[in-house]
Amino acid sequence: MHSVQEDEQSTILKALARISSILVPGEAIEAYAVQRRIFAMKHRRDIVIATSGRLILMRRGFFGGFAIQDVRWQDVKDARIKVGILGADITLEALSAPDMAVAGEKQTLVYTGLRKEEAQAVYRVCQGQEQAWREKRRLRELEELRAKSGGFDMGSARGASPTPGAGDDSVARLQRAKEMLEKGLIADSEYETIKARIVGSL
Repeated sequence: MHSVQEDEQSTILKALARISSILVPGEAIEAYAVQRRIFAMKHRRDIVIATSGRLILMRRGFFGGFAIQDVRWQDVKDARIKVGILGADITLEALSAPDMAVAGEKQTLVYTGLRKEEAQAVYRVCQGQEQAWREKRRLRELEELRAKSGGFDMGSARGASPTPGAGDDSVARLQRAKEMLEKGLIADSEYETIKARIVGSL
């Protein structure tokens, strides 16, 4: 007979397999934390998964199925952990409207009652990603501020003023940038910076 612990681990592995099936190519699970049962008396336990590209909250339904909420690492502004007697809480400050780094609206996400050691592993991934994206986001914010002040115009490398039909040209440039991102020619952070410049020049 299987023990309760073995059955529980099997259920978690199945949940992680479901998450793996929806990851984008090249994305991998790096750490995960399961909510302790005492914090999930009225619902099935949540699972927080840190991947190479984002943080995912998996909320499973009582009668099967699941819903996910995810946050891209480049949108995370701050990550904190609080370890208590019964479990650990992870709190994220993230952009909820991430098209612009400067003007984006913030949201606070709290994942409560997680297993301590697992939560600490997830938090370490959060910290590493936050540090990696901090400098990229700073450069992106500078570019957006420059674009807002009118100091940079994507219509010309020399900063020429917009011409009639520039709106159509901006759409074309956005499409080209998106295609380059999808083909792996530029990184996600570079795409976001290009998009911010184009939008700021309108």
